[in-house]
Amino acid sequence: MQVILGVIFHFIGGFASGSFYLPFKKVRGWAWESYWIVGGLFSWLIVPPLAAYLTVPGFAEIISAADSSALRWVYTMGVLWGIGGLTYGLGIRFLGMSLGNSVILGYCAAFGALIPPLYYNYFPTEGKISFSQMLSSPGGKLVLLGVLVCLTGIFICGIAGMMKEKELGDEAKRKSVAEFSLIKGLIVATISGILSACFNFGIEAGKPMATAAVDAGYNPLFQNNVTYVVLLWGGLTTNLVWCMILNARNKTFGDYTNSNTPLSRNYLFAALAGTTWFLQFFFYGMGESKLGNGASSWILHMAFIILISNLWGILLKEWKGVSAKTRVTIAFGIATILASVILVGYGNSVTD
Repeated sequence: MQVILGVIFHFIGGFASGSFYLPFKKVRGWAWESYWIVGGLFSWLIVPPLAAYLTVPGFAEIISAADSSALRWVYTMGVLWGIGGLTYGLGIRFLGMSLGNSVILGYCAAFGALIPPLYYNYFPTEGKISFSQMLSSPGGKLVLLGVLVCLTGIFICGIAGMMKEKELGDEAKRKSVAEFSLIKGLIVATISGILSACFNFGIEAGKPMATAAVDAGYNPLFQNNVTYVVLLWGGLTTNLVWCMILNARNKTFGDYTNSNTPLSRNYLFAALAGTTWFLQFFFYGMGESKLGNGASSWILHMAFIILISNLWGILLKEWKGVSAKTRVTIAFGIATILASVILVGYGNSVTD
């Protein structure tokens, strides 16, 4: 029953993550940096402490009592993840929800499975699997094979993207993905996928706070909500600095008060997008509490996001007008990434 609940929670979280960008498409007359940071304020500053207060009322005391080294690690991982989150938005903007999510989350799944073992290789911790141990175990070798399969799937998706770019004229591209750019998209998607994986390690680094919440008598289902408050401060820092730079460079500070745009509607949809994005973390934490924070939880979560985002890609007709060969190629690339997810998840379960 625990496993079933874990899968359900990860599916809900994956649905939220695979769908969060949709409300941004309803924003009108604002530059990307303007609606991105408004949504981000809800994702990283407003909703996390509210969720923590409702589920772990003593979260502030737990954070105050936490070891400063653990707080620094969690915050640092949040900053790195924040760069990944920032480029995630750009990746979706340039590649669309289908191709963008497949490439970004493929990288994210692979490196999210590898970063903790690499850390434990240099800082051994009882009960944790190091990279060296992975190399010497059948399950660990499966995880590494899964990473290679994942990179192969990303390569295939890239080929599909090039085929799409070649087949569609400018007008057709604008109809499928308004700012489609394969080269820009693949560059930022690669950065995003690698750095977004730091979120998984941030959760791991914040385990002492989560454990303290459980020891204090709070529901284990919501233990990670304490860690999220600190982790997402890091994400807010990165995104706020960059968006303010873009606002200044592009002279878009006026967006926030521009009466020629539907201000109430824009704030509403940006807030909805940001809140939906946070829900992925909320339900990931619930799923992780049932399945554990190994690669299996991370990979399962990524798999659901890939599936949901590609369903949205189909519904939004992002691949409309391309040849059957191109559609088969992207489908094969996505299937390859999903196969890698299964390999990594199974390999991790054997390693554990």
